[in-house]
Amino acid sequence: MKFLSELESFLREKFAAFPAEQTLVLEPCPQGQEGDFTINCFRIARACGGPAPAVAAVTEFLEKHPDIAKVAAVKAFVNITLAPAALFAAGAADADELLRRAVLPPERRRRVLIEFSAPNTNKPQHLGHVRNNTLGMTLGALLRRLGHEVIEINLVNDRGIHICKSMLAYERFGNGVTPESTGKKGDHLVGDFYVKFNTEFSKELATLREKHPEWADKDNDELFLETELGRAAQEMLRKWEAGDPAVRALWEKMNSWVFAGFAQTYERMGIKFDHTYLESQTYLLGKDVVRQGLEKQVFTKRADGAVICDLGKMGTKVVLRSDGTSVYITQDLGTTLRKFNDYKPDELIWVVGDEQNLHFKMLFEMLRRLGCDWAERCYHLAYGMVNLPSGKMKSREGTVVDADDLFDEMSSLAAAACAERDPGLDKAELDRRGEAIGLGALKFMLLKFNPKTTMIFDPQASLRFEGDTGPYVQYVCARVGSIERKIAEKGVTAGTPDWSRLDHPAERALGVKLYYYPEVLRAAGEKRDCSGLVEYLLELAKCFNAFYRECPVLSAEPALLAGRLELARAVRKVLADGLNTLTIAVPDAM
Repeated sequence: MKFLSELESFLREKFAAFPAEQTLVLEPCPQGQEGDFTINCFRIARACGGPAPAVAAVTEFLEKHPDIAKVAAVKAFVNITLAPAALFAAGAADADELLRRAVLPPERRRRVLIEFSAPNTNKPQHLGHVRNNTLGMTLGALLRRLGHEVIEINLVNDRGIHICKSMLAYERFGNGVTPESTGKKGDHLVGDFYVKFNTEFSKELATLREKHPEWADKDNDELFLETELGRAAQEMLRKWEAGDPAVRALWEKMNSWVFAGFAQTYERMGIKFDHTYLESQTYLLGKDVVRQGLEKQVFTKRADGAVICDLGKMGTKVVLRSDGTSVYITQDLGTTLRKFNDYKPDELIWVVGDEQNLHFKMLFEMLRRLGCDWAERCYHLAYGMVNLPSGKMKSREGTVVDADDLFDEMSSLAAAACAERDPGLDKAELDRRGEAIGLGALKFMLLKFNPKTTMIFDPQASLRFEGDTGPYVQYVCARVGSIERKIAEKGVTAGTPDWSRLDHPAERALGVKLYYYPEVLRAAGEKRDCSGLVEYLLELAKCFNAFYRECPVLSAEPALLAGRLELARAVRKVLADGLNTLTIAVPDAM
């Protein structure tokens, strides 16, 4: 806003203590008060000798400025009503420039590495992974939108006892089936055998507890090696670590099936990783770090030979067991150093569930003690569990909602809604719209809440075309497209907008809302949280629908039509930019 920079220059001349850097911020005018924006003079009171002189000076300047239609001082606030041309010049009159304003200056841009997804190769990805993937890919898209360089990393857990469970079950019960022979995606097929292992394991446990009543209170993990299946899985892991050719061949075959399945899931979500690390290639890296830490006295040896780190209030953490084997945090130390050395990022972000909060606090503290000055730039983006209305999901019992099945359901539900609204659509178009709207609705709902929130995802509710949903925002984009097509069909030439004519409250509300878009994007980037952007897009869509009801475009007189059409186009550009930043498609029609 031109008047804002001129006001700052005026205040610097009037008050010697007024800072040289940009200080004034336009806040939305409080509900129930007249005005487009307000200036909080408490923020500048010290530099102006108190709130009263600040209010007086701001009011004095603005009352004379040609861009200002009205000024009203309310206690320490100055409410401002702009002349329509000045209001729309800040956004709608040049929507492309409005979009460019969000990009950070070069000196504020960073190289950011984001690790997300991190699935296991013993089962397909499920709804929890979908939330993780959505948070990770969207954060990457948001930071790129702001001008940062983003590196997206996946770390796949492709080794360990859980992988051996699927392998053992396949070896015993698989009868040589393949994805091709069953017509199943590879990750789903392998997941079936993970469930099969746990089904058979549960039977063994029941028999064992019946035979040994004194073990009734012991949990399943404690009894794992008391079962024949548990011992066999542990032996398979030992053989894997020893490089047994037969075990390694089975592992590579089943992993190849899973990776092929994952690739399809990622493609459907629109995810492309810059690099995928495999835990089978990185799990030994941390042992060297521990040896170095012992030399630096960051770690100490316990009497039983285990290596530990005393982390004060966080507790004591074992980093090498007494038998010399590593634990998960050992692997994370090595992998983190590998990632940093490979990419030299300014910031490292992990998208991992909040049950790992303590783990990451410990990891970052260990890195700091090991002399990694960049440990201060490590960030754990923690998120809460996502459940269905029917309750929690359990992989071992096969009660999870697989990501692919969820995508199919969302796409099918959206296509059915489109068919109901437009029965003449052919199947190819219904499928295309169903995929764009269904997956968009899923992502939008997962991003609607702060990541830390534990949430319930309701597929039906997320697809409503009226309400706080992705389809509601997508529909506004489609509606603007429909307006443009109808104007073209009528052969109407819109002409040059006369922004001074747009003074209806619904038009002004859109002008104000558009002005804040760059600020919303930047705030979302700083907070590493897209829920504020989702909220803004919903509010902008609601503002547009109020404008659409009260300020007709198609039937407007020529002097108004051009301005209203350009205002609608600006709204569509901002909504489309916001949806694209959320990695959500923008359909032409719905």
